[in-house]
Amino acid sequence: MRRTSVSAAALLLATVAGVSACAPEDSGTDAAPAATTSGGALSCDPASLRTLTAGKLTIGTDQPAYEPWFKDDKPENGEGFESAVAYAVAGALGYAKDDVVWARVRFDSAIAPGPKAFDLDINQFSITEERRKAVDFSSPYYLVRQAVVAKNASPIAGATSLAGLKDAKLGAQVGTTSYQAITDLIKPSQAAQVFNSNDDAKQALENGTIDGLVVDLPTAFYMTAAELTDAKIVGQMPQVGVPEQFGLVLDQGSPLTGCVTQAVDSLRTAGTLTSLEKQWLAQVAGAPELS
Repeated sequence: MRRTSVSAAALLLATVAGVSACAPEDSGTDAAPAATTSGGALSCDPASLRTLTAGKLTIGTDQPAYEPWFKDDKPENGEGFESAVAYAVAGALGYAKDDVVWARVRFDSAIAPGPKAFDLDINQFSITEERRKAVDFSSPYYLVRQAVVAKNASPIAGATSLAGLKDAKLGAQVGTTSYQAITDLIKPSQAAQVFNSNDDAKQALENGTIDGLVVDLPTAFYMTAAELTDAKIVGQMPQVGVPEQFGLVLDQGSPLTGCVTQAVDSLRTAGTLTSLEKQWLAQVAGAPELS
């Protein structure tokens, strides 16, 4: 996640998101060598992994941990998208739920250079080349979608498809993937309004100048929980352009990076990540898919 500060959302169940939909760099890894089998494949069972505590997997996240990424600020309960992903990764590595230990680590500390108090950290970290100078990333476990936010009284508040947005007055920040989603996916009958910032676009939504605002989904969660009154997420759209990617953070050169990436990739191939997205970000969090 782009994240600057969570203080504004401390009293609400929200996720802190940045104000633009940026395109990330590829998430290649530069991990220290992990244990391998005689055939050269990675040996990723708990007995071979060099974790902080033998036989345990320590996973970091911030405090408080917000919905829909976590539930009730209790990452250990397995509820919420990122908590569920964390336990799925642990399971793919061979760790039982009881073998997972949670550590609370500030967002900025987790991506700062230096030794870590965790084996891996999950906290909506956007994969960027700048951050990869200080930490390792796994392959992405989430590709950020674009979403439509509207006031509850908006004529598009009940839309269930992209077709239901065709005649809407929509807006987005200039130069973002959000704007591209309007022009390439929705293709409304009237030109999208462009704003210098999401704050300007949000004001236009409050004033009724536009029917709906398109932002990335994490920002939509935050806006509707902490910034806008009587507003909702109408729905999330199919991928467009080069999406922002969230990855698990590890210590730079960690011997675990290859195995964690392998675990994430296996969950993606099996459809597990997609299922968890639908469960926690669409059904539970109220961000249905617009097709």
